Amino acid sequence: ALKGLLQIRLQQGDIKGALTPLEKLAQLNPQQIDYQILLAQTKQHLEDYEASARIYRNILTNDAGNIKALNGLVNLYLAQNLPEGAIALLQETLKTTNSANTQKTQQIDLTSVQLILGQVYVQQARYTEAIAVYDQAIENNKTDFRPVLAKAFVFQRQGKNEEAKPLFTSAMSLAPAKYKDQIKQMALQPTTAKTQKLQN
Repeated sequence: ALKGLLQIRLQQGDIKGALTPLEKLAQLNPQQIDYQILLAQTKQHLEDYEASARIYRNILTNDAGNIKALNGLVNLYLAQNLPEGAIALLQETLKTTNSANTQKTQQIDLTSVQLILGQVYVQQARYTEAIAVYDQAIENNKTDFRPVLAKAFVFQRQGKNEEAKPLFTSAMSLAPAKYKDQIKQMALQPTTAKTQKLQN
């Protein structure tokens, strides 16, 4: 019943009205993190930034490697024009990655964290730092196409198309078949608004 009510409110665009059933669902199903994430996003949408941040931090306290919560908290910082807070959070997460990854219960996807950090640097036009992070990610995981593609975007954004071309080619060869056409199209597009496409 709560799920049905939540869906109706969301379909109606009634974000404020969706808050109460969503809070109840999150409370009744603490093991379903997606409800917590949705609740944090709703609080952010309603500009209750403090409550949103608290939810994200609670998730990360129990699971430091939850990429959805980490990305959500980073976006929350950026929405409040606090990029240094976002960068500090990501750098701290990267520092704790090695110790967390020794515990089987808390595996942190190092490359995904690096991609988010690189994206924040790109949004701040700190391209040298973004490329350094992407180079680290490429070195750590030579079979992952995402940091290669991200680095290609940075070069393309700077108008360095000759440097970008071999990276797009390399990303295409590393990527699963379902992404190859999309990467090819991205390589041919002008440098407009495509730095957000790397999180999947």
